[in-house]
Amino acid sequence: MHNRVKITIGTVIVEAEFTDSACAHTIIDSLPFEARPNSWGDEFYFEIPVRMTLDETATTSVKTGDIGYWPPGNALAIFFGPTPLSKGNDPVPAGKVNVVGRVIGDPKVLKKAEGALAVRIEKAS
Repeated sequence: MHNRVKITIGTVIVEAEFTDSACAHTIIDSLPFEARPNSWGDEFYFEIPVRMTLDETATTSVKTGDIGYWPPGNALAIFFGPTPLSKGNDPVPAGKVNVVGRVIGDPKVLKKAEGALAVRIEKAS
């Protein structure tokens, strides 16, 4: 399975690698999609056309660069720094997320995309 994706948020492009979980496979199978990103501290989140429940990867303990699926909002979250619930440098999601992937390279470049009106995720070529 091809687990690499290209994420474009505004003018910023990063690649990510998705895990081998059922939730990650479902997300990859639904690509490509576009959405309007919301910001919550140093996290972008947006609704995607996937409906899944929490799985064995579900956690509130994520690291900068992690990508999580948040079932209550049918949303994908990309963590690139502290969120409003953080007590240190690590992001803390609003609730448990299924960890489905990780940004390749420096996720902090996503700070340059704050205020972007669109996010697009597609399979990397």
